[in-house]
Amino acid sequence: QVQLVESGGGLVQPGGSLRLSCVASGTIYNNNIMGWYRQAPGKGRELVATRTTLGRTNYADSVKGRFTISNDNADTVYLQMNSLKPEDTAVYYCNLAQGLGDNYWGAGTQVTISS
Repeated sequence: QVQLVESGGGLVQPGGSLRLSCVASGTIYNNNIMGWYRQAPGKGRELVATRTTLGRTNYADSVKGRFTISNDNADTVYLQMNSLKPEDTAVYYCNLAQGLGDNYWGAGTQVTISS
């Protein structure tokens, strides 16, 4: 079993920055994909950014140039968010995908961008 714990959410003004962290525990494979998704009120969950353990990254067009995904090792992932906009307001979820379709989610952390 795998558990994901996110941290780093909060309230910031437009133009500000936040850094989200996610730590995975349990049976973590050396090769996996960790990433961040978000869900705004009244909308579906959408991809923000993913990163493979080999370093390949993928970003939503809406965050390219503003957000950076990184990791220390196979069980930790970060999301540095700069130049935040009100439309970035959402619950941000950490995700880990490994093996043959194993997919895990964290409980989410609220990010609110407001003046």
